[in-house]
Amino acid sequence: MTAARGRVARRVEAGRAQRLVPWLVRALWAALPFTVGPALADAVAAASGPVRAVASTGLWLGWSAGMLASAAPHPVALTVLRLLAPGVVVATAAAALAGHPSAVAAGWAAVVVAWVFAPALGAHCVNGPAYPNERRFLLRVPGPLLAGPIVLAWALTATGTATGPLLLAARRWVLGAICLVVGLPVAVLLGRAFHNLSRRWVVFVPAGLVLHDPLTLVDPVLFRRQLIARLEPATATRADDDVLDLTQAAPGLALEMLLSEPVPVSVVRPGRRQGRSASPSRLRFTPTRPGAVLEEAGRRRIRVG
Repeated sequence: MTAARGRVARRVEAGRAQRLVPWLVRALWAALPFTVGPALADAVAAASGPVRAVASTGLWLGWSAGMLASAAPHPVALTVLRLLAPGVVVATAAAALAGHPSAVAAGWAAVVVAWVFAPALGAHCVNGPAYPNERRFLLRVPGPLLAGPIVLAWALTATGTATGPLLLAARRWVLGAICLVVGLPVAVLLGRAFHNLSRRWVVFVPAGLVLHDPLTLVDPVLFRRQLIARLEPATATRADDDVLDLTQAAPGLALEMLLSEPVPVSVVRPGRRQGRSASPSRLRFTPTRPGAVLEEAGRRRIRVG
């Protein structure tokens, strides 16, 4: 009885802490004009009037978009925040290289990025539009993307958005027009790709568990609770010949779901419209919060190993 009460108390405390995270992110973002803003203002002060106006307008638009996103729990808001937050660090570093370093700005930018990418904020955003009887848990970013492509894609998104308007403001008409015509579509395309990372989750529903991952599965798949024999941490000692690995080499603890009978799924094949059919009896995936997933599974009467 005492142990059960302790678990309930820990869940209540954890829930309270998670509810505070969105408010913390809002406060940190709201303070950016007073902490990071002065350094950026000094960095653009020497530019021409039109360039300074375009840069200032872009910075205020980005800040406003971040404030709106921080107040709206939604996967789109999560994508917006996680695209904008690294820009705060890059802009602060650029200001420092231009001769306007600020310890306050650098420290504040680092704290903002850390909390924007916190798993608790991700859980808050993806569960915003969920039904009351649902519970969503984000999946980790695939390992190969973390090796460099995701940084390159972010850089292309940022430069594609900002370079064209700044060049036009500097009266570099031809180059600015080219960057605008080419850069904006590229930024939109990559932005949509980034949003797919915010739409990858495992969902607990009354009927069981749903895997929703557009990077690995053609369509979301429901695994009924009656068919889930066990959900447990994946181990390297278990044979891998009959397991469907959906982790995509993501870092962190992977979970393995054992089924009492195979369930048909359609696995994404890059570059092809038709997926590859499979009927696994074991699957692996890597959530950002594996412990919370196992705890939720236990509450949903799914056997946890």
